[in-house]
Amino acid sequence: QAQLVESGGGLVQAGGSLRLSCTTSGRTFHSYSMGWFRQAPGTEREFVASISWNGRSTNYKNSVKGRFTISRDKSVNGLYLQMNNLQPEDTAVYYCAASSSGIGSTSATEYQYWGQGTQVTVSS
Repeated sequence: QAQLVESGGGLVQAGGSLRLSCTTSGRTFHSYSMGWFRQAPGTEREFVASISWNGRSTNYKNSVKGRFTISRDKSVNGLYLQMNNLQPEDTAVYYCAASSSGIGSTSATEYQYWGQGTQVTVSS
């Protein structure tokens, strides 16, 4: 059974950095695009970043451009999100996801596999 497991969340002060990781198992996701989404309490899950199956194309939510970087390492089945200059509005549960589309979608409905999430809390 395919599994995605996030790690790296935590509590950080505003302006700080965190690196989220997502490891996959149970199947190969080499032809899948991957994405990061987040959900704050009382809000809908929102797109953060995506990367195409070959890693050549990335896409970001406007508010994280220049601060967040998505990357993947197929050799270790890893997906990463480097988050710099974190702000309180970045506080949320962050989820990694895999999409068979391969190109990296901003829509959560295009993703078939999801992790359980990791909490990121940014204090002011």
